[in-house]
Amino acid sequence: MDNTYALITGASSGIGLEISNCLAKKGFNLVLTARSKDRLNKISKEIQSKNNVKVDFISCDLNNKESPFKIFDYCVSKKYEVSLLVNNAGFANPDKFHETSMDDEERFIRVLATSVISLTKLFIKTMLEKKHGRIMIVSSVAAYAPPSSIQSLYGPIKTFMNRFSEGLNLSYNRKGITSTAVCPGYTVTNFHTASGVQDEMDRVPNFMKKNAKRIAEEAVEATLRGNKICIPTKTWKIITFLIRILPAAVFSVLSKSMAPGRYKK
Repeated sequence: MDNTYALITGASSGIGLEISNCLAKKGFNLVLTARSKDRLNKISKEIQSKNNVKVDFISCDLNNKESPFKIFDYCVSKKYEVSLLVNNAGFANPDKFHETSMDDEERFIRVLATSVISLTKLFIKTMLEKKHGRIMIVSSVAAYAPPSSIQSLYGPIKTFMNRFSEGLNLSYNRKGITSTAVCPGYTVTNFHTASGVQDEMDRVPNFMKKNAKRIAEEAVEATLRGNKICIPTKTWKIITFLIRILPAAVFSVLSKSMAPGRYKK
């Protein structure tokens, strides 16, 4: 596996960092990408020192439509063969839909959707040549949940990502490539503070908040097995099951008490 790598976006913190640690422990060489060069440099050295693997990084903002090509060209120039692509980078608009600019919405879509499609399109060609590849798309239980009064595009984009992952499996599963849509529920990371929705997160009951390391470990195992969907933790498997079977009106009422920040401002 000298030139075989896993590429992780949004790798500098939260679920992305924990996925990186988990893959390194399993012997994967890593290419990490996020916006902060200093942060990437620090964690790359830390991961490499703890594990007998190679770790490289490239700082990029996936809000820039050229960034996926920059990441791909960097890997090609280094002769890194990316056999596992982890699309994890996050983004959020905390304000109501009418308060955000169109530029805000376009940045949101580029990070959470367009960059995922672009990176997958670029790296899947080598996977097809090798007749093997694993793709992880970090989605969300929001793909199944009722619409929210904040981050109004978040759920729809995650639903789109789940369907995109389904399409990849339909087209490429028989060619040795699998895509896993990972759908965590509320996860304790710095994402909520950075995206301006920490107050809403604080109002969620503790039993619904899960540890990023646990989410990452379940996500990695599911991806390596080639599972199509991964909903980490029993708690969120049950909640997602209830979302699917309960009438929307009933679950909407329950949601207002379990996650009031998503439905009341």
